[in-house]
Parts: sequence; C-alpha cells; structure tokens
Amino acid sequence: MVKRNVLGRGLGALMDDADRMQPGAGIDEIELSKIEANPFQPRSRFDEETLKELAESIKEIGLIQPITLRKVADSKYQIIAGERRYRAAQMAGMESIPAFIRKAKDEGMLEMALVENIQREDLDAIEIAMSYQRLLEELQFTQEELSSRVGKKRSTIANYLRLLKLPAVIQKGLIEKLISMGHARAIINIEDPEKQTLIYSQILKMGLSVRRVEEIVRNLNDETQKEPAEIGKIRVPKEYQNLKKQLDKIFSSKIDISVNSHGRGKIVIPFKSVPDLERIVKIIENQG
Repeated sequence: MVKRNVLGRGLGALMDDADRMQPGAGIDEIELSKIEANPFQPRSRFDEETLKELAESIKEIGLIQPITLRKVADSKYQIIAGERRYRAAQMAGMESIPAFIRKAKDEGMLEMALVENIQREDLDAIEIAMSYQRLLEELQFTQEELSSRVGKKRSTIANYLRLLKLPAVIQKGLIEKLISMGHARAIINIEDPEKQTLIYSQILKMGLSVRRVEEIVRNLNDETQKEPAEIGKIRVPKEYQNLKKQLDKIFSSKIDISVNSHGRGKIVIPFKSVPDLERIVKIIENQG
C-alpha cells in the first residue's frame, strides 16, 4: 500500500524522522475490511449518538486524527488505539482509513521518535496534541509521566490535549493556520460544539482577535451561569416598553432589554439554532 499524506505537509514532516527510526510507523491508508478490533479493548460499549456525530463530521471533513494499528498477519491489522474513530468511519461508509502502522513491541522506538519530533518548532498545535495523545494511548503514560518525558508542564500538555475535543472543522482551521492557538484555547472554554463552531465562523468572517473571542466566551459563560429566574427577568423602564414590543415584532423573538441604575444596559436577542441566528443577522443587515 502506497503511503499518502492525508493530513498535509505538517504531519508528514512530523513522521519523517519517526519513519527512519521506526520502519512502518508512518501514515498509511488501510482498507476497513482488513482491520479487526482489539480483543483487549476495555471499552465494550460506544455511545451511538456521538458515533453518528463523528461519522457526519468524517463525511464532511475527513478524519483528522489517524487510528493506530499493528500488523498481525498478511493483509490483517488489529487496532491499538482509535476504535471509536474506526467505528465512525464504518458508519460514514468509508472504504479505508488513515492509520499509523507499528510493530507490537516497538514502544521504545515510538517514544523516541515522537518525543524527538515534539521538540520541532514547525509543528502546529494539533500535530503536537496528536503526538501527546499517541504517547498516552499507546504507551499508557499518565500525564505526569508524559510531562517528565517531554519536559513540559502538565498544564501545557492538558491544554494541547483539550484541542482534540474541538469539532473537526476547528481543528482543521488550526492546522491550516486560519486561527491561532490562542483562538482555539478561548473557544474550548465553551462546552457546546454548535456554539464553538459559530464562534469559529465569526472569527473567519470578521477577523476577531484572541482578546475579543475571550470576551465573547466570557460573556456567554456568564449568561449560562445565571439563575433561570434572573435570565427571564426583564428590567425595562416604562419608556422602553414600546421599543421592546417593536423589536419583538421585528425579530420574531422575545427581546430582553435591561438597564442599570447608571443608565447603561444591553439588548439581548435570543436564538434557537445557527440557522435562527443567521436569520437574525440578515434582519440586522437589512435594517442598515
């Protein structure tokens, strides 16, 4: 099977040295029919809904993070790490999947190759995070052990690993340098993937700075943490009641206007989904 660079020049560069140190450890495209699950996999149940979400992401964007396999016979491979990705790829109708292939007992060489390459200065944040993840998954390191091995603070490693929980489209944007590590670290503080993707699209559309994204995330989290009764409470002076009714009618939504004792306030336009937000944005644009 001919190797192909499925994740661009960056990850290919990451594995160049590793291939020389550890033959067969690069990225290959392996047919799903030739792969079998690991019989020692401790996880026996996988959440069907999250698998469907990952499968949809794979259909749209492809698989960002390859699985890891070992060859157990001619044209037969066994999963070392990434069974969830493998199952989602099956669900997405893929015929093959990008994979790292390595020998069953080459832990020392794998560690040497990855640790050496982590020190490179030309790697993007996702490439570094994937290297950390491989060391944790395949060599069963704790984050403390990994911290000692690579000479990085545990908090630094944890911050990189959190990036792999972002939606694939955002990870891809980080790889392609459409956003910075600072942008991604701000976005990850929002738990809702739909809101994460929305913020990402606004960064691309409006060129938002990291500081501005941090402010948006902070405001969203502040709203989420409010008590339900406080969220629904509208503190509107009587003279603004007519304005509120007009806005409710324009946006077909219950607008929240609040004003503090200093005369400062805000107008909140709620939305139920990304399409609903796009509808609101179009209304605002047409008003201009």
